[in-house]
Amino acid sequence: MIVTKSILIFAKMRQKSTQNIGYVVFLSVVAALGGFLFGYDTAVISGTIHQGWYVGCALVGSIMGVAMAGVLSDRFGRKKTMILSAVLFSASGIGCALSGSVDQLVFYRIVGGIGIGVVSIISPLYISEVAITNYRGRLVSLYQLAITVGFLGAYLINYQLLQIAGSGVVLGNGLLSKIFVKEVWRGMLGMESLPALLFFIVIFFIPESPRWLIVRRQEEGALSILTRIYCDKQEAAKQVGDVKQQLESDKETNWRLLFKPGYFKALVIGVCIAILGQFMGVNAVLYYGPTIFANSGLSSGDSLFYQVLVGLVNMLTTILALSIIDKVGRKKLVYYGVTGMIISLILIGFYFMQGAALGIPSVVLLVFFLIYIFCCAVSICAVIWVLLSEMYPTSVRGIAMSIAGFSLWIGTFLIGQLTPWMLEHLTPAGTFGLFAVMCIPYVLIIWKLVPETAGKSLEEIERMWIK
Repeated sequence: MIVTKSILIFAKMRQKSTQNIGYVVFLSVVAALGGFLFGYDTAVISGTIHQGWYVGCALVGSIMGVAMAGVLSDRFGRKKTMILSAVLFSASGIGCALSGSVDQLVFYRIVGGIGIGVVSIISPLYISEVAITNYRGRLVSLYQLAITVGFLGAYLINYQLLQIAGSGVVLGNGLLSKIFVKEVWRGMLGMESLPALLFFIVIFFIPESPRWLIVRRQEEGALSILTRIYCDKQEAAKQVGDVKQQLESDKETNWRLLFKPGYFKALVIGVCIAILGQFMGVNAVLYYGPTIFANSGLSSGDSLFYQVLVGLVNMLTTILALSIIDKVGRKKLVYYGVTGMIISLILIGFYFMQGAALGIPSVVLLVFFLIYIFCCAVSICAVIWVLLSEMYPTSVRGIAMSIAGFSLWIGTFLIGQLTPWMLEHLTPAGTFGLFAVMCIPYVLIIWKLVPETAGKSLEEIERMWIK
């Protein structure tokens, strides 16, 4: 709420009165709620079970969801596809809380994973298509902020439920006691159903993406929405005309358009930065943080509390990134942030190699991790969804984002499965050293191959790729 108000106040100070920034912020916040569910569903496992397949089963669902998200959104619209994701999240939360076997639990975790995969594509895509150009970066970043709030929410709920379960409180011998005391993991997973139901309800209060409506030749509906956004029918008509003109220049349809030289280059770059970003360590920390902290000498009883600190730094840093991304630009945030990530990862690796021998207290490791999370949150985490939502032509944006998102979730799945193995066989020092090395090609790709997109309309960005 504080973030939304600050964006609104800042925008009103800077934006012309002919633009209804408050309405655009509302649309963006509603879509960004999908990010909260993404973050919660992804992070809630940190307080339950640390076994690789249990982490991986939801990621399998995410891969399935992201594979179908683009096709569904291009055919049925962004709004209906978000409704589908809300239904999947609700079913997952309720199903996990009430599951009667491991097989049922895995099934409902996969259902939630499909919801994650769908919303990870559609929410930022929708925001980018309704956003006013000068504020698109920070508005799309609301989605990443919502993810971090979801992570923090999961950590806090896990921590609090564990405190309740360990306090000896009696909730009777019925279902409540089973969910919140005897098998507290049920409560952790089931709490997701509450924000999922809220997401389902509020989606009905937002319109379809105007750009999708134009692609489907529903110009009158698009004009009505854009008129409400720009408070000027002539400006709205100009926006409709710009989109139609760009669509007319794209004679090919769907998959053929993606193989045009400029668009294919954008697609390959998007795939590369999506998958490389997962091998730079952040998800290893977010998924297995409590285990890493406990094994490093930090109190095992407090390891989940330390994960709460990680989530808090992640969220607050994302607020910082959100406020400066349109002013500083996407590329500079990556340069500065990834440099800091490399340094902090090297320090983490050094601690695992020499920390005990040199008598360095374990709390120093926590500081290194928090610095790493700060650098990551202010750069690649804030920038990736903005770039992916901007890079592709309107007519195939859903499919193109699905392909890039598919590679992102493949990388996430591999990290989820490989991190326990790497920590055991490569040692923690080798694991974090590898993460530092993987930062280098990422920043080189951004530096050499990705144009700066801050302050440019989606149609201008599209033309940049086909020059």
